[in-house]
Amino acid sequence: MEQRRIDWPTFGTCVAIILVVCIPLALTAETAGPLLENLYDYVANEFGILYLLASVAAIGFLLWLAASRFGHVKLGEPHEEPEFPTLSWIAMLFCAGVGAGLMYWCAIEWSYYYENPPFGVEPRSTEATEWASTYGLFHWGFTAWAFYCLPTIAIGYPYYVRKLDILRFSSSCNWFLKDNDHGLVARFIDFLFMIALIGGASTGLGFSAPMIAACLGWLLDIESGFELEVGVMLLCVSLFVFSVWLGLRKGIKRLSDINMYLALGLLLFVLIVGPTIFLVKTSLNGVGLMTQNFFRMNFWTDPFTESGFVESWTIFYWAWWIAFAPYVGLFITRISRGRTIRQIISGMLIFGSLGSWIFYMVLGNYALFLQLTGALDFINIINTLSGSSAIVATLETLPLAPLVITVFAFVSIIFAATTYDSASYTLASSATLHLKAGDDPARWHRVFWAFALAIMPITLIFIGRYAENPGGALRALQVILLVVSLPILAVGVMMTISLVKSLKADIR
Repeated sequence: MEQRRIDWPTFGTCVAIILVVCIPLALTAETAGPLLENLYDYVANEFGILYLLASVAAIGFLLWLAASRFGHVKLGEPHEEPEFPTLSWIAMLFCAGVGAGLMYWCAIEWSYYYENPPFGVEPRSTEATEWASTYGLFHWGFTAWAFYCLPTIAIGYPYYVRKLDILRFSSSCNWFLKDNDHGLVARFIDFLFMIALIGGASTGLGFSAPMIAACLGWLLDIESGFELEVGVMLLCVSLFVFSVWLGLRKGIKRLSDINMYLALGLLLFVLIVGPTIFLVKTSLNGVGLMTQNFFRMNFWTDPFTESGFVESWTIFYWAWWIAFAPYVGLFITRISRGRTIRQIISGMLIFGSLGSWIFYMVLGNYALFLQLTGALDFINIINTLSGSSAIVATLETLPLAPLVITVFAFVSIIFAATTYDSASYTLASSATLHLKAGDDPARWHRVFWAFALAIMPITLIFIGRYAENPGGALRALQVILLVVSLPILAVGVMMTISLVKSLKADIR
């Protein structure tokens, strides 16, 4: 137990920040919306270019690292076998990395690009339709998983190879800390990580809770409102508290395995009973268009038209991935013992991207099909009601709609549970003084963070009730992501340099 003592300064400071942020926002809900809007615009316009440069740098660095002599380095003993089977490893990293936010955005994201397309394209045109089915693949593809992969290796290398006995984000800067792993700089880095994780995890739950509530409201024939959304959050918290209590192998692993099969079954059903040829053609076209324009999309800053597309979408997504990256990196580090650097990079970039794309290719393109054929005015539902209502209306058009919506809601709940199960695990790890490879943080500690993670999204959804448009809650969530990700962006540079220096020194 001595080895798992709580780091009370880090623990207390983080809890205090949650209360200091959430209580004033809740008490000033009517005026907080415009303030958050102005804050988002300022940060996106002044610092947005840094996010675009970081995305290109992360992909380039990982490709170099995988191809270099360091690619064969194993996280663990030289002859050690991977701790988890490959399929379970993929399922856990995918569930931790995407969460129920993927279920929300894969079905509706195309509609925003269809009405407000990039590159000055005419709205609702054929070209706009092509970009609508493509840009989601870009935002949830290689760049996202590159942001996740970099801290995974930067944390995993000192933890498994240099035998560091702490599992924290500051471990990634071990070269510069010079064994002062509990000093002021290390604590500050971990504090930034915990705040970023709370903001990132809160945003994911803030997106998914209204969607799950809308599904349950339709199934139970009750109105979906703030009370039901809070109830959904408490349900998700209860599930991942139960999973946390069971532990990593019995809890997260089993939930991830079950959810992977359920999600694939749901997508296969939609592919078969839906417009199969349209879905396949549109998906292939989207992959081809993205491949052809990958560099253009990564470097596009929109300097001449200033349409706001890059700031509203690409920078928002890169901020989300950066805010989530330390957490995903910590968790995937914990499950990647026995794998080489090259295996981790290829596995995360390829399987992570493919997993995300499948959802967009099936659910997103199916909703697009309904809009184009006039079977459902999807965009009107979003503009007048909400994205969650539009998702339920889309699922309602499928055969066996009650069963489909039930499975969709269940998969979304498990995605949320596994994501925040993993988040509470890494928060507890970061507030633990010593944690040797193979050890877990104390159960009560993980359970505490499971409940703490629900405070911020409830506050943000409450603020959204006072917004003048249905997207008010969305903007509040986007602001939190952008603000908390900015300092992590700076730490990422230090982390990358530390990794390279450590690898070179150890190889010599």
